[in-house]
Amino acid sequence: MTITNERMAGYEFLGPMRGDGYYPAHLVAKGGDILHALCERIEGRPPRGLDELYELTHAATEQFNLLAEEFHEAGSEIETVAREAIAADFDHLARAYGFLEADLEELVDPREW
Repeated sequence: MTITNERMAGYEFLGPMRGDGYYPAHLVAKGGDILHALCERIEGRPPRGLDELYELTHAATEQFNLLAEEFHEAGSEIETVAREAIAADFDHLARAYGFLEADLEELVDPREW
């Protein structure tokens, strides 16, 4: 499936992490894949409200939590800059899909974040 939402189709996920030698490019790409898949899930079965959107974003956050282990093994980590980039992307996609009232903290919630 391809992202059809105009505001997301050309969007560069995790922009602040790209090109920064601290973040391994192949792991940043995996993070981008998580976000791309989130968009596809939203488009494939649009959430009927914020609770359903939060379920989807929480699942993506859990994937990032797992990816954090790979970052650590590569001598990097998902720290403040990375977390802010991920959160900004969650916020951007929530708005792009019409969830203007989405709470940023709730979008990225899983307790381990």
